[in-house]
Amino acid sequence: MTPPPLRVGLVGYGYAGKTFHAPLIAGVPGLTLAVVSSRDPGRVRADWPDAEVLPDAQALVRRDDLDLVVIASPNDSHFPLARAALAAGRHVVVDKPFTLSLAEARELCALAHARGRLLSVFHNRRWDGDFLTLRTIVERGTLGRIVHVESAFDRFRPTVRARWRESAGPGGGLWFDLGPHLLDQALQLFGWPAAIVLEQAVLRESGQSDDWFQAQLHYPALRVVLRASMLAAAPSPRFVVHGSRGSWTKLGLDPQEDVLKAGARPGWPPPPGWGVDRSVSLITRPQGEAMVTDHWPLQPGCQGAYYAAVRDALRGEAANPVPPEQAAAVMALIELGQRSAREARSCQAGPSPLVA
Repeated sequence: MTPPPLRVGLVGYGYAGKTFHAPLIAGVPGLTLAVVSSRDPGRVRADWPDAEVLPDAQALVRRDDLDLVVIASPNDSHFPLARAALAAGRHVVVDKPFTLSLAEARELCALAHARGRLLSVFHNRRWDGDFLTLRTIVERGTLGRIVHVESAFDRFRPTVRARWRESAGPGGGLWFDLGPHLLDQALQLFGWPAAIVLEQAVLRESGQSDDWFQAQLHYPALRVVLRASMLAAAPSPRFVVHGSRGSWTKLGLDPQEDVLKAGARPGWPPPPGWGVDRSVSLITRPQGEAMVTDHWPLQPGCQGAYYAAVRDALRGEAANPVPPEQAAAVMALIELGQRSAREARSCQAGPSPLVA
């Protein structure tokens, strides 16, 4: 017998809520986008006429007819709203960044455990096709021992926009926006580093928060460089990976964000062709005395897999796709990176918070 659909409440209908969460939630059989909180109800109703719209987040998290609350509101509201939803007995998904500090992240982990509720963090870039391809390359040893990785996420937005992501307030800036994605991917591939060095800058005229950063993660025999910029008209390769038996280079960003932004609703499983990345992907390896470069196929991306896994976890059929402890480890590096930038030095990472 098919279980009844799980009712989902979505907090916030800004860029993240509209572009990612709403279509991915609604596309998964077994999940129903039942309630959305937004200050612009007309915008929600135009896209989701069957969803109830509430004027504020607190009214939504107090609802006792919701199975899951998804928090896609500004970064500085993640912690108080997640805490309120967990205290009310709801299962919770939080958009990245999980919180603004490691202490807040740990408090939410403890509360979810005490209440016996699922708490997960939307690190959707784990399901980008280029990252899935890189994960396979690393796991299969295609390039031998990996010694150097560059992971860049560049955009060209020279005009500073009046929105909280680009403000000087708590949780604003590129380190909190794109840093969690890049750090989470590095942790998934290589584990906890020995040290981190972070540089941040405000490069745009009238910029109020960091719009450029470069972080270096130190491992015993590996260096991982993470970069992001809002002033890159000609972007860097998305990935450059060097190993003891060759190199892999991938240009361009995963296409799913642009397709979702254009209004696509993929469903689950996604339709044929979804997440197919036609960017340049090249592998270079020695062949005799020569170096030979060939096209390397990219796996299709599938960000909807996150919500399909959340559904299955709530049914007791699968594990949490992004346990909160993993997201707390990301927040530990966000925080340590801030200290590195502030003190202009390398900061030792110490033991992993996953086992602390």
